[in-house]
Amino acid sequence: MEAVLRGHTAVVGVGNPDHGDDGAGVRLAERLLAAGCANVFVAGVTPEQTAPSLARLGFERLLFLDAVDFGGAPGSVVLLGGREIQSRFPQVSTHKLSLGTLARMLELDRGTQVWLLGMQPLNLNGTALSEVMEQTVQALACLLQEIIQPAPPGMAK
Repeated sequence: MEAVLRGHTAVVGVGNPDHGDDGAGVRLAERLLAAGCANVFVAGVTPEQTAPSLARLGFERLLFLDAVDFGGAPGSVVLLGGREIQSRFPQVSTHKLSLGTLARMLELDRGTQVWLLGMQPLNLNGTALSEVMEQTVQALACLLQEIIQPAPPGMAK
């Protein structure tokens, strides 16, 4: 993770908190913001509106945080680079534009490196995270807080 977050990197929480574990990326980003981490953004269900703006702002890398079905055990985590995102998630998505398509667009057009920290969902119903996803989000928040630079004093969260 340290290598992925090296350089001018934005961390982008993606997902729908109204659909259970699909909100894991948003919940993780919110925890990072509350902990004072810099360059963390909440895109929700519209990463295609947030990510190009961040690339134009000069972020060399974007790390998406999102619940994705990659066939793992509920709560397990996968880290994928841009090409892997494109091959695994070419167009099927709960977002208006798939992360695979968005990754390809950003890497080709802007030269921005794109990564996905994907979390395997258990339940997509209700507004609460499943217990296993809550544990995953908590563990990742602790890990990422140690790596991500704190926001400068006085900077709005």
